[in-house]
Amino acid sequence: MSYADKIFIENCNDILNYGYSDKNEDVRPKWEDGSNAHTMKKFGIVNRYDLKEEFPILTIRKTAFKSCIDEILWIWQKKSSNVNELSSRIWDSWADEGGSIGKAYGYQLGKKHGYKEGEFDQVDRVLFDLENNPGSRRIITNIYNHAELKDMNLYPCAYSMTFNVSGKVLNGILNQRSQDMLVANNWNVCQYAVLLHMMAAVSGLEAGELVHVIADAHIYDRHIPLVEEIMKNTQYDAPKFLMDEKVDDFYDFSVDSFSLEGYKSSKLSQKIPVAI
Repeated sequence: MSYADKIFIENCNDILNYGYSDKNEDVRPKWEDGSNAHTMKKFGIVNRYDLKEEFPILTIRKTAFKSCIDEILWIWQKKSSNVNELSSRIWDSWADEGGSIGKAYGYQLGKKHGYKEGEFDQVDRVLFDLENNPGSRRIITNIYNHAELKDMNLYPCAYSMTFNVSGKVLNGILNQRSQDMLVANNWNVCQYAVLLHMMAAVSGLEAGELVHVIADAHIYDRHIPLVEEIMKNTQYDAPKFLMDEKVDDFYDFSVDSFSLEGYKSSKLSQKIPVAI
């Protein structure tokens, strides 16, 4: 099995066997039929993925690798909050008539801030520090801007990255306030693994550990049968991650700059119901 399979199965078993159920509470998320979308959840899950060892993608179910890269480029490279600039339709339910999700995600990363070295947005500040101050313990992004939460159609789930260099190795911590384990867990892990590879490559570094900190890791009630099925699926070895080594500018990466060699995965037996 891939290491991502092992971690996912352990997390889900922990949630289902020892988690807290909110079935008797009035919850915000709803199913399409209007009924409450209840969860089983665990607080404070921390997972570590060594990117030098393998790429952390599930094989017990397929992760849409190209689509998750498209979204991470939309947020971190395009710094966009308009779904019309995104190839997949995953954000459509959160967008207004013009396609905007408000002052969220990419919008926050693209805002410029003043530093003693000049003005930078959050992404360019990371790139500047990795080149000029790699020993810094202050290489952090944060898009959970309290002053503008009212202008966001969805509060950020994955909201903060901390980058840390040890020698020639770039490590990162992804902080996430909320995680739908079935729909989004491996999607986010793959995205930020790719982001760490990108940041490392253009900074003359090697991608090391991705640490994923999840405050509220949950499985929705209608997802439980699917999760139980997935955990029993056939497991394969992790594929080989390939990246265009000619790219040396963060903004020159495209979806086609990345591929997986030998990716095998099991199929889901039914469509996943979505809570909103």
